[in-house]
Amino acid sequence: MRNTFFSILLIWLALFAFASNTIAQDSPQWHLPEGAKARLGKGTINEIAYSPDGTRLAVASSIGIWLYDARTGEELKLLSGHTSWVRSVSFSPDGSTLASGSGDATVRLWSVGTGSHLRTLEGHTSWVRSVSFSPDGLTLASGSFDATVRLWSVGTGSHLRTLEGHTGSVESVSFSPDGSMLASGSFDATVRLWSVGTGRVVRTLEGHTGLVTSTSFSPDGQTLASGSDDTTVRLWDVNTGQSLQTLTGHWARVTSTSFSPDGQTLASGGWSSDIRLWDVSTGESLRMLEGHESVAFSPDGRTLVSRSFDNSTIRLYNVTTAEHVRTLTGHTGSVESVSFSPDGQTLASGGWSSPIRLWDASTGQSLHTLEGFGGVIFSPDGRMLASGSWNSIIHLYDVATGRSLRTLSGHTKSVESLAFSPDGRTLASGSDDDTVRLWSVGTGSHLRTLSGHTDRVHSVAFSPDGRTLASGSFDGTVRLWDTSTDRPVRTLSGHTDRVYSVSFSPDGSTLASGSGDATVRLWSVGTGSHLRTLSGHTDRVYSVSFSPDGSTLASGSGDATVRLWDVRSGSHLRTLSGHTDRVYSVSFSPDGLTLASGSGDGTVLLWELAPTPPASKQIAADVNKDGIVNIIDLTLVASNFGKTGQNSADVNGDGIVNIIDLTLVAGAFGMTAGAPSIWNLDQEIAPTSAEVEQWLHEARQMNLTDPAFQRGLLILEQLLTSLTPKETALLPNYPNPFNPETWMPYQLASSADVSISIYSTNGQLVRTLNLGHQSVGIYDSRSRAAYWDGRNALGEPVASGVYFYTLTAGEFTATRKMLIRK
Repeated sequence: MRNTFFSILLIWLALFAFASNTIAQDSPQWHLPEGAKARLGKGTINEIAYSPDGTRLAVASSIGIWLYDARTGEELKLLSGHTSWVRSVSFSPDGSTLASGSGDATVRLWSVGTGSHLRTLEGHTSWVRSVSFSPDGLTLASGSFDATVRLWSVGTGSHLRTLEGHTGSVESVSFSPDGSMLASGSFDATVRLWSVGTGRVVRTLEGHTGLVTSTSFSPDGQTLASGSDDTTVRLWDVNTGQSLQTLTGHWARVTSTSFSPDGQTLASGGWSSDIRLWDVSTGESLRMLEGHESVAFSPDGRTLVSRSFDNSTIRLYNVTTAEHVRTLTGHTGSVESVSFSPDGQTLASGGWSSPIRLWDASTGQSLHTLEGFGGVIFSPDGRMLASGSWNSIIHLYDVATGRSLRTLSGHTKSVESLAFSPDGRTLASGSDDDTVRLWSVGTGSHLRTLSGHTDRVHSVAFSPDGRTLASGSFDGTVRLWDTSTDRPVRTLSGHTDRVYSVSFSPDGSTLASGSGDATVRLWSVGTGSHLRTLSGHTDRVYSVSFSPDGSTLASGSGDATVRLWDVRSGSHLRTLSGHTDRVYSVSFSPDGLTLASGSGDGTVLLWELAPTPPASKQIAADVNKDGIVNIIDLTLVASNFGKTGQNSADVNGDGIVNIIDLTLVAGAFGMTAGAPSIWNLDQEIAPTSAEVEQWLHEARQMNLTDPAFQRGLLILEQLLTSLTPKETALLPNYPNPFNPETWMPYQLASSADVSISIYSTNGQLVRTLNLGHQSVGIYDSRSRAAYWDGRNALGEPVASGVYFYTLTAGEFTATRKMLIRK
């Protein structure tokens, strides 16, 4: 009873602390998703803009738009409403309105004074990459991944015209100072100058050899600067289109350019993590500021604002002296690991591009930022923190001081997962070198290596009694090892994709595994038998964790949600939504009343685990009974075509699964037992355009006039449109920089024989990936994009550095740049 009272008291104190500290820089709590009680971190930074009077900074982030006081660094508001990352922001000339462009394909207008949402501008069919106000504030331009520029009336929100002509994503739009002309930079390596009055192209500026990511007019409107993937900045004569100067010095993509208010200086930044200041008249480099990339001048020209390469910090510099004036912190890169201390008072978070942070779990305050990156886990006594990273080194830290105690070396590739034995004496590590290593925590010495997996080991976990070690691998299997003999006890097979996470139940009888096949599997540890499969996620399951009492399992997924499951029955209890990117890690507090989730959106959310809500009433079109009618149900019907008898895919109950059932499911999209949902276009589960086209053909042959059936036809037509690219394109690889593997996405507007060739900077062919004949479609997921393991044609790992990759699809070719860091 005393423990229960103490736990309740702690919760009330924590809630009071969060409520009374809503403007704390490290833990602002605006616009929390339903069910979340706190947010740690402010998300990833994408773009920064100064207000015209220089008093405000707007930061486009992965969770919304942050407004800061530019003089003090205090955050003022979080503007929330976009359903995807905010990629671009722009203030109106009078500073009263803010425009934002997002990955959800919309533009939003906001009141700067109140933070209220004014209107949403819809029409683009893909990510909005850039937004810009005309000098008179009456018109807004938006550039999109759909290769178009749209002009909008700011006063009414109405669409004025669409500017078409680019053959690739429009990454940047900017108005000339007199408002008569608009510049747009594109993936097609050109800059176009448009007449705002007529919508016609005035001239096309050609010369860059890589995609154009930034455009900026000089204050007098006579010169245009453009930054490119070819690592250069070009200055153009606006009146003639002539290239005036090419500024070289960056060694990687230039992502941002900005003229000083007097037009004499140009700032540029990019992936080379340096900001360069140039003399516009001579083209000479004036100075270089290291560590940051995106840049913008303050209206008075005295201050330069930038964001770091890992998108986690904002810096303000004195332009004259290059002195660092202020740093705005609290933003983070991707959070791939979260872990509660054994007493529940501290939470650790970390990631490949996010520093390790220790947080006070009660107040949300940042306690320490450690000099390291990667996954994190506490020792059983809570005094030590272990971290593994891409550089193959394991770090042990003192939790109280944040001081590094020792490093463990031996793995030859990145360390993906760590686990302390229950007695705290042994540390297990899983690595991309396909092995598990055991280490002495006391001395840091290597004890032994467990070999057997045929691909990288992504997760390790000790059983509660310490006698068994589980390892999950990209080879699709889970292995159980006897820790007394180091011999494998058994191999658990059944997943159809990589195993990302393993976790033992508190009593040690059950093992959970999460996989790239979007399922969680429960196994009997004693027999190795498969107990049940938990389905419902629409993307990879990156993390699984049992509650302290073993009754509930949490799973974090690439679909940006966390799901809670009843372990005994396997039923879905609850879905926690609010992250805007993949959920990489989930962890229960020791009392089981809080769940922490770490995401690629750069935040950690703490969820209040309220009583399970009553089960929703199921509807027939919800084939898999997960409370949502979506693309999964559609594909389940398709996979059961022709089957007779009792079958959940027989939506209309006529005894056979056919095209009618599939069309009825499509018609029920958005009319769900739970929250409304349209289709999920994750290419891991989406059908191909050819399949949808065939479904439409068969459905139209039925000639049914039922309204539900007709609505299904309409949804299928919309789905076909979304799956059919307007143009063939080579997309940016991810991750980038990378080590040792990367994925190269692309899209095909017509069927073609496809190959990707990889070259070194001296033009030597390193590797050719022959992908065969591919149909029309979008190939952007890890299961469909071209994959490179960082090896040459002989199977040898390539050296660190810049490489080029060229897509050949029929007569189409395109080249991009990537960077491997080791």
